Amino acid sequence: MAIPKYQYIKDELKNKIIYGQFASGDKFYTEAELISMYDVSSITVVRALNDLAKDGYIVRQQGKGTFVARARKHKLVEFSDVEIFETKDDKVTVLSIERGNELKYLEKLGLRDDQFYYKIERIRETNGVTYIYHSSYIPEQYINANYPNLEYYSSIYNRFKLDYHIHMNDEHFEEINEIVFPTPKYAASILGIDTKFPTVFQTKTTQLEATGQVLEYIETYKRSDFYKIKFISCDRDH
Repeated sequence: MAIPKYQYIKDELKNKIIYGQFASGDKFYTEAELISMYDVSSITVVRALNDLAKDGYIVRQQGKGTFVARARKHKLVEFSDVEIFETKDDKVTVLSIERGNELKYLEKLGLRDDQFYYKIERIRETNGVTYIYHSSYIPEQYINANYPNLEYYSSIYNRFKLDYHIHMNDEHFEEINEIVFPTPKYAASILGIDTKFPTVFQTKTTQLEATGQVLEYIETYKRSDFYKIKFISCDRDH
């Protein structure tokens, strides 16, 4: 499936803003400049610019031009898991893939009660120790029901990229982490720990930035002794 030209242009322009090629308040490209740069029609350029404006990256002022939004003049905060163990033996195993339509998860995905999702359960191991248990809920439209084997979905982000040209890391997401104690029995059993062993419970919802459609809702239990995160702040134009 080819990426629409307007989407390609939008993504490239968004990255120019995010990574500092334009500062907040700067005059942005004109429609004529973009038509020439990308050799496309004005309709394609206008659609890309309108999407950028809707997402808050630019402001279009009649008679004055297009400007990078000033609201984005603040620091980026990046965070990541700090690996506290060797990852060369890291392994992901898909436990199950099931079609469902439980109301709780339909609501999380913004689906109607007559629609369906797929639940994909996976574990992640390192050096023979299971330290993460994932339950991903994905709208039916993004699942290939004729998958050849369970491991086809060992990397869900890779499936979105290869099958639908969606880069999940570039889409909008909301993530919440909390320490749970005791750990639910089913999660403790899969992780091979006692329920008295604390775990980090993470929920994450990823939405398609262009439309707001929920692409994935995921619940994760992670052994607390494998959990460490790092936060870094930096200027957008750094």
